[in-house]
Amino acid sequence: MTDDKTLVSRVLQGDMQAFRLLIGQHERLVAHMIGRLVKNNEEREELCQDVFLKVYEKLSDFSFQSKLSTWVATIAYRHAINWMRKRKMPMTDLAEEDHFKAAFVEEENPESLLSDQDMNGFVMTLVDALPPQYKTILTLYHVDAMSYDEIGQVTGLPEGTVKSYLFRARNLLKEKVKKCIGKEELL
Repeated sequence: MTDDKTLVSRVLQGDMQAFRLLIGQHERLVAHMIGRLVKNNEEREELCQDVFLKVYEKLSDFSFQSKLSTWVATIAYRHAINWMRKRKMPMTDLAEEDHFKAAFVEEENPESLLSDQDMNGFVMTLVDALPPQYKTILTLYHVDAMSYDEIGQVTGLPEGTVKSYLFRARNLLKEKVKKCIGKEELL
């Protein structure tokens, strides 16, 4: 794995192999960022490509004030949010927990959900039903192992808000799991 400064320098010098390496190192992160907000496969793929084009275009502006991965994640997050806004997709008010509740078909039997998928898949289904900002923050923290500060840089939110949203997202998730499977000891 090449260090970020060397990699960026090589890309800026026109080394396309270095850019491929940069994409390879960050494609999972970008896919997570976009995938948490955009459900259509073709649109996700196009948005991911757009993100890496923006990264390439703006790389000369990157000043190493943060980690390269944080900067790339910021571009991906903002690109997905802007895409959602342009399409007038609902960016629910985070105080409204009804969005989370409405995302589930109550007639579904939780036992059948669990038998059809493993527990991770079940939890990710619940995570996908969270409002976009909650889902993004929860994923960045638990899946991508970003710090509060890094999440704040990506989302543009103050650290206290990041902590608050993470707390709310975990509680929403915990309550839904309890309700669906009736076992408090899981969480």
